Amino acid sequence: MDAAEPSTATYLGLDLSTQQLKAVVVDDDLAVLHETSVQFDNDLPEFRSYGGVIQSKEVPHVAVVPSLMWVKALDMILDKLRVCGVDFSKVAAISGCAQQHGTVYWGKGSRDRLQRLDPIKFLHEQFATSFSVTHSPVWMDSSTSKECSVLEEIVGGPHRLAEITGSRAYERFSGPQIAKIARTKPEAYCNTERISLVSSFLASLFLGDYAPIDWADGSGMNLLNIRTKDWDDMLLETCASGLREKLGEPVSSCSDIGPISPYFVERFGFNEKCRIIALTGDNPSSLVGMKLKQGDIACSLGTSDTLFLWLNEPKATTDGHVLCNPVDDQAYMALLCFKNGSLTRERIRNEAAQGCWRIFNELLDNTPRGNFGNFALYFDMQEILPFVIGDYRYNKANDEVWRYSSKEVEVRALIEGQFVAKRAHAEDFGFVVGPNTRVIATGGASTNKAMLQVLADVFNSPVYVLEAANSAMMGAAYRAKHGLFRESCSFDEIIRCLPELTLVCQPYDDAESIYKPMMIRYRKIVDQILKKKSEQKHM
Repeated sequence: MDAAEPSTATYLGLDLSTQQLKAVVVDDDLAVLHETSVQFDNDLPEFRSYGGVIQSKEVPHVAVVPSLMWVKALDMILDKLRVCGVDFSKVAAISGCAQQHGTVYWGKGSRDRLQRLDPIKFLHEQFATSFSVTHSPVWMDSSTSKECSVLEEIVGGPHRLAEITGSRAYERFSGPQIAKIARTKPEAYCNTERISLVSSFLASLFLGDYAPIDWADGSGMNLLNIRTKDWDDMLLETCASGLREKLGEPVSSCSDIGPISPYFVERFGFNEKCRIIALTGDNPSSLVGMKLKQGDIACSLGTSDTLFLWLNEPKATTDGHVLCNPVDDQAYMALLCFKNGSLTRERIRNEAAQGCWRIFNELLDNTPRGNFGNFALYFDMQEILPFVIGDYRYNKANDEVWRYSSKEVEVRALIEGQFVAKRAHAEDFGFVVGPNTRVIATGGASTNKAMLQVLADVFNSPVYVLEAANSAMMGAAYRAKHGLFRESCSFDEIIRCLPELTLVCQPYDDAESIYKPMMIRYRKIVDQILKKKSEQKHM
């Protein structure tokens, strides 16, 4: 396939998420041609997954997936695409993403099997005995508290680990999971030839060889030094012996890692010149799908609210995650999760606005910015940032009050409190609101213009909305093209053909003078709450 004839070229993007495997084929202008999915619970009932995973009441905190289920899902989705009429010979490059933090353990002899696949047989028939650990631990697994403590201790505490790897130790992260396998199943670990993340595992199937782990997904392991972009030897050695060899050398997320395996050429009619671009994690891929640029921030407003930040230089904090950037090797991204999102907004809507969003928005619009000096934080469940639960309402004099005199004040206190917290924590990570900053809103509440106006004011930046639902899958398709042409085209040039984001709100001129002091106030209030909580604990 000649790069000089781009008009007929297509790109395949895959997203192996918790509950399904999705695939999209886009044309040279990145417009969607075909889309399909395989639902694990419904389409692969023989694996007995529930919500895409296997959990047992007898063994709490453990969540695993049969690695073979993912292999069979790939067999099925390629057949589905063929039935849809996809011409695989036009696919110039393939990339993808997968749920972060899951690990796959290839048994001895698996590389040889990858390189000698029989095109007459399904993949799942050929890999039935290839995994030294048959069930892969995934991100829902939280059974590694012991291993997390050891990792933090060896480097000098959670903050130091965050400085090195971008995050403090998390139970779901791959490093602690590998350490647990090595400790509890030493024989299986010894028989492991290679350890893949779910993303590099899927890449390996397409490549017909072990695919390297990319920097962005590798940042979610507690093993990769995010500045040197190499494994940290002390952390590797703490987890398990001989781990560097089993992980392979990590690579840039934009890397062209090789041509497609002959298996897919012969079985499905792919062009032998089709290239595989490093697969990455679903969160980095979402950043790509949301078309974030330097200086942008994306705000996903759902059951949990999540911030995606584009960072030039990372700051270490023990709350949230810094990952390597999936489209710019010199940049970083941060991920901040707030548990109290739409469900908390719905509670206040039900209490103050008769369960009606129209009334809620009228109450919000009828209260001036700054809310007469009233400020509140609402945490229905234990929050991550800060680690607090309960409702905290303050009046103009900064006295805590049990309730507000009007519903308008309550509604605005909720929305301003949520968004001021987001900006404060984003700035703690080193994010700087600049003259070109755009806030990109996505998720359920991104249809609420009254709410987005507060978001624009708090960040003193215009708010745009993203219509696309599957940002991770679309990001995979965009990265397939970018990886193929990265030497001659920047990512911005690759996505230039996509429709512009929709501008919804501009901040008012006085926004910064109102909300900048509120961020200082937010930090003082949080310190006050945490101090009080600590005193009560020690009484």
